[in-house]
Amino acid sequence: MIVGGADGCRTGWVICRHDTDGTLNIRVVKTLAEACEGLSILAVDMPIGLTDSPRPGRACEGEARALMPGKASSVFPTPCRPALACTTHAEANATSRKLGMGLNRQTFHLFPKLREVDELLRSRAALRRVVYEAHPELAFMRMNSGKPVLAKKRQPDGFAERRKLLARHGFRWKAEALSGAARDDVLDAMAVCRTATLIAVGTATRLGPARERDRYGLPMNIWY
Repeated sequence: MIVGGADGCRTGWVICRHDTDGTLNIRVVKTLAEACEGLSILAVDMPIGLTDSPRPGRACEGEARALMPGKASSVFPTPCRPALACTTHAEANATSRKLGMGLNRQTFHLFPKLREVDELLRSRAALRRVVYEAHPELAFMRMNSGKPVLAKKRQPDGFAERRKLLARHGFRWKAEALSGAARDDVLDAMAVCRTATLIAVGTATRLGPARERDRYGLPMNIWY
């Protein structure tokens, strides 16, 4: 079974593929649809399933934050569906605020990738059995015996700690430059690829109710 992990980067998506013989293939693709080709499971560091209002929000996010004291801010609040339809931050923030809570710029910058994932899974229902939402910091927490990795991944110590955790769990990387992506993007793609291997063998943990769906039938769960 071939599985993969995907993390958004400035030129598209970093994909880490884990083949049946254990070898890793890391590359950059332009679209998530390309990343899905030939995979049984693809774990993606991007929200799947959107609520119609910002409150109370997705249950899986609240559970994820509660699991990671000191790292809860790494779980960004997912925008509600009406806000995602907006084209400017001011409009999206105003729309979200009218429904109960404002929306920050960091989340707004994710809109293009959020729309890509949402449109792909709404238009190709079969991929809902392939693409799963994951979160790299939850993946690193699991690799770290249930303790969040508090050092920042873009700092030398945080980068080194995460790379060692990946190597300890069979995901070795020489930290070579990858055109179109930052080094921490690669770390995150590898981390959620490890989650994909756990999903494939049935040992991953699901956050959020099993049957929770948005208005289009998309699941609202985070796996790690």
